[in-house]
Amino acid sequence: MLRGLTTVSFRAADLDAAKRWYAELLGIDPYFERPGYAEFRLGDHQHELGVIDSRYAPGGAPAGPGSGPGGAIVYWHVDDVQAVFAKLLSMGAKEYEAPVERGPGFVTASVVDPFGNVLGVMYNAHYLEVLDVGRAVGGGA
Repeated sequence: MLRGLTTVSFRAADLDAAKRWYAELLGIDPYFERPGYAEFRLGDHQHELGVIDSRYAPGGAPAGPGSGPGGAIVYWHVDDVQAVFAKLLSMGAKEYEAPVERGPGFVTASVVDPFGNVLGVMYNAHYLEVLDVGRAVGGGA
């Protein structure tokens, strides 16, 4: 069955602009590139964020800015939702959902990046608990 997140893929009509935007946001360059595709490794578990040229989108997929946001919302854990949300807006992303406290230890927000993808950020107490357990079992992360 489902064993873990491997790659989250976003599409962009201007792949070069998307690579630059995500490189600036993440503070790293793509670690893997092919024509029409770039991939970043990030976070505590080195998950992959792929950016794909929109022309490779399956039929019927949203075409990017102006066609409405598309895809599922994937939330990436961050330590400060308000600060990251503000940074995303300052970089040209548009508010999709302002920060909302979902309960003790859970805050979510999401934006639409300049390429039409929904990017979610979340402070998630369970994520931190699982990370701490992994560090205790594995001796570090």
